[in-house]
Amino acid sequence: MTKNKPFELDLRTSIIIVVSFIILSFILFFPKIYLRNNIYYISKDINRLYSHYISLKEENKFLKQQLEDTKFKNQIIDSITLQRVEE
Repeated sequence: MTKNKPFELDLRTSIIIVVSFIILSFILFFPKIYLRNNIYYISKDINRLYSHYISLKEENKFLKQQLEDTKFKNQIIDSITLQRVEE
């Protein structure tokens, strides 16, 4: 019977050591995993926003060009109207 006691104590301590190692490794690696995940999702959001920015920039160029075309057409129509009024 006395031989069983040291074995139980040794098994118990080894289980405690393993569990503590697992808990310690979880505590050490959880922040790293958490930060990498956050960086990944933030990066995805940044890429999505950047693509929207690029498309809006292109749309802005297109709208400016349309505005210039409309202004030009307006000037031509005004000049034609003025010429008719003067005649």
